[in-house]
Amino acid sequence: MAILEVNGIQKDFGSTQVLKNVSFTLEEGNALAIIGSSGSGKTTLLRCLNFLDSPSRGSIEVKGETLFDASWQASQKEKNLRLKRLHFGMVFQSFHLFPQYTALENVTLAERLLAKERTDFKQHKRDIYEEIDEHGKALLEQMGLADRISHYPHQLSGGQQQRVAIARALALKPDILCFDEPTSALDPELTGEVLKVIRGLATQKTTMIIVTHEMAFARDVADQIIFMDDGMIVEQGASKQVIDSPREERTKQFLTRYMEG
Repeated sequence: MAILEVNGIQKDFGSTQVLKNVSFTLEEGNALAIIGSSGSGKTTLLRCLNFLDSPSRGSIEVKGETLFDASWQASQKEKNLRLKRLHFGMVFQSFHLFPQYTALENVTLAERLLAKERTDFKQHKRDIYEEIDEHGKALLEQMGLADRISHYPHQLSGGQQQRVAIARALALKPDILCFDEPTSALDPELTGEVLKVIRGLATQKTTMIIVTHEMAFARDVADQIIFMDDGMIVEQGASKQVIDSPREERTKQFLTRYMEG
């Protein structure tokens, strides 16, 4: 059974259709890469999946539960929106770390805030916080940042900041980890260290959706690739098939232009 089912998503901004009847499924433990030119709708799709934007039409299901249906009344769409977002972890292009917090504090902040809602929080506050901090340290160690837990964002390189952002996204144990062009703000030297982390997550069968302009990376790491153009899915298939032997002429044109560029 698919962990994610996206059915007929459309997103309108005024009279402009940015997403047009987008449908796909994602199996648990798989990585899906989304490629396409700037303005093709990739980031908007990711924002709709994370409920940062509300689709104009369509539905989103995770683990068989309908989290969003555009036919619902507005009150239903907004109900438990924060809980719905917990199904997805989001890693943005520009890190979005809190500059006043250390690496560890950035990773553990959301978990600490959620812990306050636990019925046993007042009774076991110290133990709960210690457990959260240990979890945060383990995630930073996984990212190769064990020696940077007390550093502030301005003391970290761009690649290190993005790895902190990945640890933060993993902290709440989301069903699906989403990346919005995670290397676009990095120079080539730092790009490699972030891609290495994502490769490791793929090896561990972390369910991921990766919007990326790194074609070779998408081919090697993703199980499936979606190519989008003008708000639509033009082609979808196994990663090596889409990159090496695209079936659609528009996909061929995009890849040829990318390789020549």
